[in-house]
Amino acid sequence: MSAVTDNPPQTPAESRNEHYRRLLEGMARAVAVKGYADTTIADIVREAAVSRRTFYEHFATKTECLIALYEAASHLALQAVSEAFDPVQPWHAQVERAITAYFDYLAQDPVLLRTLFVEILGLGMPGLVARRRVNDEIANFIQAAINSSGTTGPGPQAHLTSEMAMTVVGGINELVLQAIEQERAGDLRELVAPATRLVRAVAAESQR
Repeated sequence: MSAVTDNPPQTPAESRNEHYRRLLEGMARAVAVKGYADTTIADIVREAAVSRRTFYEHFATKTECLIALYEAASHLALQAVSEAFDPVQPWHAQVERAITAYFDYLAQDPVLLRTLFVEILGLGMPGLVARRRVNDEIANFIQAAINSSGTTGPGPQAHLTSEMAMTVVGGINELVLQAIEQERAGDLRELVAPATRLVRAVAAESQR
């Protein structure tokens, strides 16, 4: 008779996913202490409590690891916005709530926030490509959410183009970067009002 344990062995897929998660967390912790430029793969695997071989099973370079961390954190931020946005309600009633959820998520870890918004810019073309990919995803969500929100309710309906949606993303990103530069990364709630005004102004322009 085989013994029954509280923690059954992981499948190979589960083990691989666990190692991937730990490597992203290890990267975040290492960069928080040393900054990306001074972080080594040895630092990452030590923080992740995995082997160097395990690192190379997932990533070819530390740049790839940082980009994966950037994309994973960005997707979680977008998920927070998605969960806060109610498509049944008029868009203008939902903007502040969704933006608050976004900034609250980012403000949870000011050190990681700086890594994701600042360090990604120092990766050259790979970082720019990843940043564009994430910004496109956020812009597409904003465009779809506002254009489809409250379409059967009273009041004017907005119709954002992809260019206007990207304008919103760029403006919000610059507000966050300014807050980081001014060491206000823990006070992103202060950005809710100007970011909300930006979204409403751009969407209102589309109704003309």
